[in-house]
Amino acid sequence: MRIGIPLAALALALAPLAVVRPVRVAGESMAPALKPGQVRWLLRSWAAGDPERFQVWLVDSPDGPALKRVVGLPGEVLDQRRGDLWLNEVRLDEPHVDFVERGDAGPWTCGSGYLVLGDNRPESRDGRAWGPLPRARFTGRLLGARTAP
Repeated sequence: MRIGIPLAALALALAPLAVVRPVRVAGESMAPALKPGQVRWLLRSWAAGDPERFQVWLVDSPDGPALKRVVGLPGEVLDQRRGDLWLNEVRLDEPHVDFVERGDAGPWTCGSGYLVLGDNRPESRDGRAWGPLPRARFTGRLLGARTAP
């Protein structure tokens, strides 16, 4: 019994340092890949490395925590033409996107940040409104999220 209480206290103290943690999907911005109410696993930012294109990350956005897909990397310029995302005059293949807003937007210059968008573009408030986010605002990478080839 004497060892049980200190071990429990130690476990509680170390819990925030866990490499993975659960996260609940809120909203429709990542549909159909992620549905509201789903619980998924998140690899903490310090263990996940730098974001790569098409990975899904939990970001600390200007609107609060949000799961979004990385589409633009530091130094890149992207734009949207007739609903398609373009990088350096090459259309990006986005098989994870089922809902597209037809129209033009951008360009977005990433600078030293990353551009993140929701898969369900008509229902997503994302980098199109906030612009690129710095690496420090990436909380963790979603494990098992579908990515483009």
